[in-house]
Amino acid sequence: MSLVKKFAGVGSATMASRLLGFVREALIAATLGAGPVTDAFYAAFRFPNLFRRLFAEGAFNTAFIPLFAKELEGGGMEAARKFGEDVLSVLIAALLVLSAGAIIAMPFLVSTVIAPGFSDTPDKFDLTVVMTRIMFPYLFCMSMVAMLSGVLNSMRRYFLAAFVPVLLNIVLILVLLAALRGGMDDRLTGLWLAWGVFLSGVLQLVFLVWGVWREGFSMQLRLPRLTPDVRRLLVLMAPALLTGGVVQINLLVGQIIASAQDNAISLLNFADRINQLPLGVIGVAVGVVLLPELSRALRSGDHADAEHLQNRSLEFALGLTLPAAIGLIAMPGPIVAMLYERGEFTSEATLLTAQALAAFAAGLPAYVLIKVFSPAFFAREDMKTPMWFSIVAVAVNIVASLALFPIYGHVAIALATTVSAWLNLLLLAGTLWMRNDFRPSAVTARRVVLIAVASFAMGVLIWALQMLLAPIMENPSGLIRLAAVLAIIAAGAIAYFAIVIATGAVDRQQLIGIVRRRRSRPIEAGTATPDPE
Repeated sequence: MSLVKKFAGVGSATMASRLLGFVREALIAATLGAGPVTDAFYAAFRFPNLFRRLFAEGAFNTAFIPLFAKELEGGGMEAARKFGEDVLSVLIAALLVLSAGAIIAMPFLVSTVIAPGFSDTPDKFDLTVVMTRIMFPYLFCMSMVAMLSGVLNSMRRYFLAAFVPVLLNIVLILVLLAALRGGMDDRLTGLWLAWGVFLSGVLQLVFLVWGVWREGFSMQLRLPRLTPDVRRLLVLMAPALLTGGVVQINLLVGQIIASAQDNAISLLNFADRINQLPLGVIGVAVGVVLLPELSRALRSGDHADAEHLQNRSLEFALGLTLPAAIGLIAMPGPIVAMLYERGEFTSEATLLTAQALAAFAAGLPAYVLIKVFSPAFFAREDMKTPMWFSIVAVAVNIVASLALFPIYGHVAIALATTVSAWLNLLLLAGTLWMRNDFRPSAVTARRVVLIAVASFAMGVLIWALQMLLAPIMENPSGLIRLAAVLAIIAAGAIAYFAIVIATGAVDRQQLIGIVRRRRSRPIEAGTATPDPE
């Protein structure tokens, strides 16, 4: 099964989650607007989400997958099961202690870490404390989900783990629809959303337990023991805590600073949701597939295959993120208005959100390419080098945020995150080049240049069409404005793909093969993507 086909399988599942995420955000914008309850919900959700991505999806998976793959390849299913049980017992014990401590200390954490700027608004502060306590057990569920996802990914079963995040958006959409139908006040709606987050974590865990059981893999609970393999996992996890979660650390730092400006947290989250569509779909697909595939190639000593994997991943990531970034920078206002401007979300909120979106989008290629280059270190069990680069990136983000916030307000947070992402990427890529662990092939270098040219041409076309259709886009009719925006996006996409296909910036034979395979047989026997759920 081709690497791009695996990316497409994971990407399609993630795309469903992101699209439903837009529906969720649009409902939040229409129901609550950019107000105090929205600020409290996003601030509260950021904290368990930060731990989830740092501890579970970030540090844990980057350390767990190579070690689990090693046990699976060397000792077979039984050795992998024993390792999994040892890790599971320690993980559950650590999560119970962490969750209990955090829930007890939540008022202190909100006042010092989560949103210190809320201290001047007692109602918002108290609501944030309650919401965070309700949602924090979500971390426990999602850490279990991360481990089970790592098991499935190591077995080259990618689809289900990529699909279950859809459940979060489904539950929250149902909550918001019920709130709208029942005419609930903002505070009660926020509390329902918090309980919805917790419920979605339980549902995701249930689905993953079933998915692992279906593959014939089961684990039993035992007393936690720090075996040599578990100690090795913890040693690898320590530096990966910063490496895998640098974006989340940057966002938390930004939230702390932004809490000093009314509605800034809401504006940044609405902008980041749009930015997360290409970042999530492409970045998650690359991150989920590349690490286990690269680990297998290096374990077997097949360095040619490892280089091939990285070249194709670079082309795939840049070929989709660069045009997406230029498109978001070229027309952020119309996109934000199309998605959010209704109900409580005003035209002023659209303008402020669009400014943040353009700043976030400038770093989009860097965010995704970090997912391409980081696995080259993780698969070699080198966690320390990316850790030091992450520390530098976080320091730059903090300094830039503090320096620019008095001038640009909430937009400074997005700009600082972008600058730190590009710095992190340059350090990762430069080190791989100097170590001769990865240098793009001549074919890949040529394709990257052509992708950049096609993306620039697409950006010029989008800008020109906006100027031409300006009177239509200012029409008070929402449907007319929607049609104009969609027409511009479609024209830009057609122009971009026409150029990259004509110039050979994408592998035409592989593209034709994927299309033919989908027409004739959507899922082949023995491939990494399971039957449709």
